[in-house]
This record gives sequence, C-alpha cells and structure tokens, in this order.
Amino acid sequence: MAGKVKNRTVFFCQECGYESPKWLGQCPMCHKWNSMVEERVTPSTSSASVTKSALDLPKPQPLSSIEMEETDKLKSGILELDRVLGGGIVQGSMVLVGGDPGIGKSTLLLQAMRNISAKKLDVLYVSGEESLKQIKLRAMRLGEFNDYLKLLPETRLDRIQDIIEETRPMAVVIDSIQTLYSETVSSPPGSVSQVREATGILLRIAKSLGITVFIIGHVTKEGAVAGPRVLEHMVDTVLYFEGDGRNAYRILRAVKNRFGSTDEIGVFEMHEDGLHEVENPSEFLLSGRLESAPGSIVTCCMEGTRPLLLEIQALIADNAFGFPRRQAAGTDHNRVSLLMAVMEKRAGMRLSSSDAYINIAGGIKATEPAVDLGIVMAIASSFRNRPISHDTVAFGEVGLSGEVRAVSDVRQRINEAKRLGFKRILMPKGSLKNLKSDVAGDLSIAGIRTISEALEEI
Repeated sequence: MAGKVKNRTVFFCQECGYESPKWLGQCPMCHKWNSMVEERVTPSTSSASVTKSALDLPKPQPLSSIEMEETDKLKSGILELDRVLGGGIVQGSMVLVGGDPGIGKSTLLLQAMRNISAKKLDVLYVSGEESLKQIKLRAMRLGEFNDYLKLLPETRLDRIQDIIEETRPMAVVIDSIQTLYSETVSSPPGSVSQVREATGILLRIAKSLGITVFIIGHVTKEGAVAGPRVLEHMVDTVLYFEGDGRNAYRILRAVKNRFGSTDEIGVFEMHEDGLHEVENPSEFLLSGRLESAPGSIVTCCMEGTRPLLLEIQALIADNAFGFPRRQAAGTDHNRVSLLMAVMEKRAGMRLSSSDAYINIAGGIKATEPAVDLGIVMAIASSFRNRPISHDTVAFGEVGLSGEVRAVSDVRQRINEAKRLGFKRILMPKGSLKNLKSDVAGDLSIAGIRTISEALEEI
C-alpha cells in the first residue's frame, strides 16, 4: 500500500528564486541577505515516466530553413507607449508593467486595450484585485468601450488558461500577477512558487497561441517588481511606470526590451479622464522656471532618440557644523561629489566646507554624462550668487582633469534648444568638428575645452 504523500518545506530566495532545503542568511546565488522565505511544496503524485519514441522528440532545424513572416507591430493607439515598446506591440510577446500603487498602470493598459478593441479585435482583461463594478467605474472616466473588450474577475490560473485557449483573444491583461494561484502549488498567492508557476504558464500560452500578454506586477519598497528575479528574465519586455503620485506627470521607461531600445521613455500627464500624452516634454518640464535665479541652468540629455531639455537647480550654503551635506535629486549623488571635487581642484572654488543640494526639476532622472557641465555651471552660479542668462543651454561630460569631453547626438540637442527659443549654447569643443555650419542658425555656440573656460564664458 502506497504511503501518504507528505508536504515538504523548502526555502526560496525572493530575488532570484534559488531553492534551499534549509534557511540561509545569505542567498548563495545572488548574495542577497535575508531574502529566503519558507514555503510548503507538495510532491508530484504522477506515475512513472513514459518512455518516448524517437518520433516524439523535436528535431533540430538549420537556421537557413526557417521562414520568416513580415508582420507589422500592432499599434496601441498611444504613441508614447508604442515608442517605449519599440514601435508597437509584438504579437505573442509578454510584457511586464511595474510601478508604485496608484501610479496609473491599470489605467494605461485599460486605455490601450480600449484602443485595440476599437479595431474590432478581441481583448481579455483579467482582474484579480477589482470587481466588475469597480472596473466599470474607472472605465466610465476614460471614455466609451465596445463589446470586443471582455472583463474576467478570476484568480484561479487553470480557469484563466481554459478561457484564454477557448476565446483566443488578441491581447490579455493580467491585473495583477501576484493575485493568481494554481491549485497544484500549495503555497499562498503572491509567493515565489505561485508567481513563477503563473508566469511560466502564461508564457507558454503567449508563445504557443501568439497572444500578447500584459502582466501588472507590484513593486517592493526598493522599487523592484515583487517576486523572484526570474520573473523579469522570463518576459520579453519590462516597463516601469515612474513618478510621484501627488504630481500629474508620469514617466514610462523600458528596462528590458527584446524588440527595441531600452533608452526610450514615454511622458504622460494624469487627468480626470485618464492619462494624456505629453507631446512636448521639454516645454512641459521647463514650465515655471524663473529667469534670473542663481544656481539654475538648462541642460540637454538624450532619452533614446528624444532630446530633453531639463532645468538643473543647485543650492550652495555655508555649513556651521563641520560636516557638509551633499544631496542630489534626479541625478547620481556620487557623481555630484566627484564634480565638486574637480571644481575645487581645477577651478579653485572652495566647496569642501559648504552644503550642496542638486535637483533636476520635473522629477526626471538624468544619468547621462552630458549633464555634467550643466551641474558644474549651476553649482558655480549658486556659489558665486550670480545668475546665468536664462536663454543659455550647457551640456558636456566633465573629466577628472577638468576637461569637457565630446558627447553624441549634438545636432538633435541643438535643434531642440533652437525650437524652444534658446540663444546660447555651451558645448564641448570636440563636438564642433563634425557639426555643419547651417545647424547653428541664430544660435551663439561656444566650444568649451575646460570648466575654467566655461566659467569665463558665462
């Protein structure tokens, strides 16, 4: 008589999904501390494996024999979303959308599904967190919907799988992956095992049936998608919805994309009737800027193929406690400290005893080295309490010797500054070599070799 099958206890790493029979303080795979969680796993009760004949085995195929079909990407009707996805939605892909609670993930996907269903294509929206009436209330604010968009309040994975295979919609939205559960896994919904099992089944559905699957994922306190790290490795595209819930702007950024660039961003503004695209992000981010304030200058950074004009604000204040503070919002704190050290050594500015606060206005995170020159100019303006002309744009990478290095996409940066009415540009002298004379127009362009030349120029 066969013995009773007993559940066993294992420990999973919440970051990478590593499995261990006992608890470990540090995961040996990803080296994260205190990431192991306990879960109960039921062993499989299936019979002995059946031997497979040679006919059942898949046969390798040469690369030259594989035929490709030219298929256009499906447009979501939201230009900013299509830009981040690489031109549109790829059929049979799996997209993970993460972000803080209330940032607008469900609203964005519901608007996209409305546009797709308007093309008379079937769309299935699976909600495990909201009832049909709650979704209806949100949909009433967004506009009119047709019957091609179907709603399904369900959390059981097997039922969702059966309905998808029966209806064969063009796209499916799962809101959210942490609410789904499979009865074959004994752990509770949202656990590492359940999230990994649900993602694996949905991935097989997407690839085998050619259905695009959008997954909404919760985020942790650190800002990463909750669940095992393998979740992000399994999907084709990972999108993060960023922004402060108290402000109107939202930024959609791709951190992984198998079908396009990860440098593109989409800018949205939240209104009562849903998310609106911001067609001119530079003008939107510079709104409210004072013209004669010390410590303020405009720089230009590239986000994929889009140039963005940003306002860099700096505040240098005397410190009376002997331990100067360095704070940065929107840029790297360590980079700011490095630039201040270069200014003190190469430009003779005594900044070591002063507090420094740097802010990128508008909530944009600028990590491109081309914003270095703008940060240096803003710090110098605040330190000397002298405003910089409001029609000046500065960009360029600053090295440890105080040199200003060349950057790419200079033509796009100059055209963006010209379009918004700026008259003066400070840029690396090395970037002027391949620049045509007709690009400048009415602009006054100064080629800078060192930060000392930049300070003399302004």
